[in-house]
Amino acid sequence: MGGMRIGVFLIAAGGPGRPPEQVLRDTLAAVSAAEEAGFDDAWIAEHHFMSYGVCPSAITLAAMALGRTERITVGTAVSVLSTAHPVALAEQAAMLHHLSGGRFTLGVGRGGPWVDLEVFGAGLARWERGFPESLDLLCQALSRPSVSADGEFFRFREVAMVPSARLRPVVARASDRTTRLAAERGLGLLLGMELDDAAKGAILAEYERTAPNLDAPHLAAVLAYVGDSTKAARNELRTLLPRWLEPGLAGYVRADGRPRQARDLNEYMDFLIRTHPVGDADHCVETLRATRDTTGLHHLILMVEGAGDHQRTLANIRRLGAEVLPRLRD
Repeated sequence: MGGMRIGVFLIAAGGPGRPPEQVLRDTLAAVSAAEEAGFDDAWIAEHHFMSYGVCPSAITLAAMALGRTERITVGTAVSVLSTAHPVALAEQAAMLHHLSGGRFTLGVGRGGPWVDLEVFGAGLARWERGFPESLDLLCQALSRPSVSADGEFFRFREVAMVPSARLRPVVARASDRTTRLAAERGLGLLLGMELDDAAKGAILAEYERTAPNLDAPHLAAVLAYVGDSTKAARNELRTLLPRWLEPGLAGYVRADGRPRQARDLNEYMDFLIRTHPVGDADHCVETLRATRDTTGLHHLILMVEGAGDHQRTLANIRRLGAEVLPRLRD
C-alpha cells in the first residue's frame, strides 16, 4: 500500500436506540466489510459499563472476528491491562495467534481511574503505579516458555505457558511516561485520535530519543468519514456525532468518587472533524498522506463509526475502500 498499512478502528459505539447485543453483531459485520473493502486490519476497542463503547472484552470480540474472516489481521485497541491478569491475557493472545495463523495483534493500555478498577478488584494503586509491572509480566509471558513473578502486585511460582507464543504487544500512549516505558521495552505505540499530526510527531521524536534506531511498529487512530463533498461530510458528522458521543462520554465514572473532568464536546468535535480525514475522497487522501509525511507513521487505523449508524458505517467502509485506499496504494 505504497509503504502504508491502513486498518479500521471499531469502538462498538452504542448509538440511540441500538441495543448493545445488536451493536456487537454490527461490529462483526463491519470487520467483514473491512476485509471485503481491502483494509489490512481491524482493531477493536474495550470499554466497561457505558454506551460509548459496548464491547467489554476486545479479545473475545477479536476471536469472533478472526473466526469470520480469512485474510484481515485483527487487534485489540486496547485490552485494558490495569484490570486484567497479564498472564491470563497472554494465554488468550497465544491461543488467538495459533488458531488464526498469526492474524492477531494484542494492543494493551493502562486505562483510566474508572469504576472498572473497583468492580474488578484491581484497585487504584494498580492503576497509579502498577502498569510497568503488569506490562513486564505480560511481555515475559509472551516471550518465554514459563513465567514467574515476585512483584508488588503479582507473586506466584514458575508455571509453564501453555500454549506459548512469541508476540510483542503494542501500547496505547497516554502520557510521556507511557512513551518511555514502551521505548525502553522496544514496543510500538498506539496513538489516539485526540492528537494532531504535530503532537504525534513530537511523541515519536521523544520515543526515538529514548530508543534510537529502533524500528518499532507504531500506529495511530484517526476519525475518517468520506462524503460527496467535504462540506457535506463535515456537516453530517457535526449533526450525528453528538447523538452517541455525548451520552457515551458521560459513562466514565471515577473509582475514587471525584467528578470526571468533562471535555467541551463541541470543541472536541470541531477538532476531530478539522484534523482528521473527514470530507470528500480527495480531502481524505490528502489528509492521510499529510499525516504519513509529517509524522513518519506508515500504519493508520480509521475510526469509521462516527455517524453512529450501522448502515452509514458500512457505506463509509465501502467508500473508503473504493475511493481512498487505491490512491494510497498508488
